[in-house]
Amino acid sequence: MNRRYFIVGLIFLGMLISYVDRGNLSIAAASMMRDFRLSPAAMGTLLSAFFWTYAGFQLPAGAIVDRFGIRRTYAAAFLLWSLASAAIAITRGMTDVIAFRMLLGMAEAVGPVASLSFIRQYFAGRDQGTPTAIYIAGQNIGPALGALLGTLLIDRMGWRLMFAATGLVPLLWLPFWLWLVPAHRPQAIEEPRPQPVAGGHLPWGAVLASPAFWAMCLCIFLSSYYWYFTLTWVPTYLTLSRGFSNLEMGRVLSTPLFVMAVMNVAAGFVADRLAKRTGSVFRVRVLFCAAGYACATCILLLLILPHRSAVFPVLLVSMCAIGIGNANYWAISQHAPPPHLTGRTIGFLNTLSTIAGAVAPLATGWLLGPEKNFGVALGVAGISPLLASACLLLAGPKALDRMKSLLAGASVGEAPV
Repeated sequence: MNRRYFIVGLIFLGMLISYVDRGNLSIAAASMMRDFRLSPAAMGTLLSAFFWTYAGFQLPAGAIVDRFGIRRTYAAAFLLWSLASAAIAITRGMTDVIAFRMLLGMAEAVGPVASLSFIRQYFAGRDQGTPTAIYIAGQNIGPALGALLGTLLIDRMGWRLMFAATGLVPLLWLPFWLWLVPAHRPQAIEEPRPQPVAGGHLPWGAVLASPAFWAMCLCIFLSSYYWYFTLTWVPTYLTLSRGFSNLEMGRVLSTPLFVMAVMNVAAGFVADRLAKRTGSVFRVRVLFCAAGYACATCILLLLILPHRSAVFPVLLVSMCAIGIGNANYWAISQHAPPPHLTGRTIGFLNTLSTIAGAVAPLATGWLLGPEKNFGVALGVAGISPLLASACLLLAGPKALDRMKSLLAGASVGEAPV
């Protein structure tokens, strides 16, 4: 097998581990609320704290990856976030948890930027759907495995040992990363590029006036609000509002996430084949992305289907759909910028994503109130991916093609950073 796919496999595992570590607080939320006597609003603050630094360090992480390379930067970040996650096992209250979650967010900011930068550097635009889907599959299987493993460890050993185990055991990943990933920066894969604009400087006025720019920004914020609501509060929703036990919650939440990972890879493969056949990368990926986000809105059915038997199929369809949308969104975001700007582009868009990640748990904790009623919070989260789909369709693939030409033309002649 091509060496780059072994590295994509490590990227998959890195994202899986990352999402286990960022999601284990959600799995432990009910237990920690009881032990630390926390209100829903206070728990929302704890769930949000990770995203404060995760959002704030996206742009610096992009610049660091572009400057120092993927291999060393990701390795250092992985070590730091593993130790920060494990340290929550020794916390004594809300302040300690916030501090370690903020440290975790700062270190994990490197993961997506480094992962997508590798895919951009080693795969042409028409081939990026499959490795990106594999990367996204790690984001899906991570919460799934975390839900199964976390609930089992909490049930057997308590939440403190759960944090210690899920933080320290994954350090076995680190030597394989240092062994396989090249230390040198590869030659960028050549793709057709337009003639440079005068001066070779990025025309910010034209970028800010582009419908594609605003569509991509709104799309990632809205879809991420849904995604992080699902990761942070749906475990508590299943136990408090639907009456599932802790272990039942782990099974009901993890199965859609596992299926979602398989669907993402399959959808990425099909999108790659269609992009090659039609010659229109953006048209194919926009259609896949918009359709996935629109179908994810079916989570709103939980508002009108009271029986517990409805929860699993609704979550299965909704989460598989959001995964297909996310995989194609990030493939679009890699294909648009020139190679030496990929890190900063991904960093900027991931900043918007993580701002939504900070807002979703805080807003949900506030919307629940003392009664812990999920009705309004679920409605807000459910409508968000439908609005994301509308933004992308209104801009359309032609606007993305124009933005790619604008960025590529402006960057010709610039020295790589």
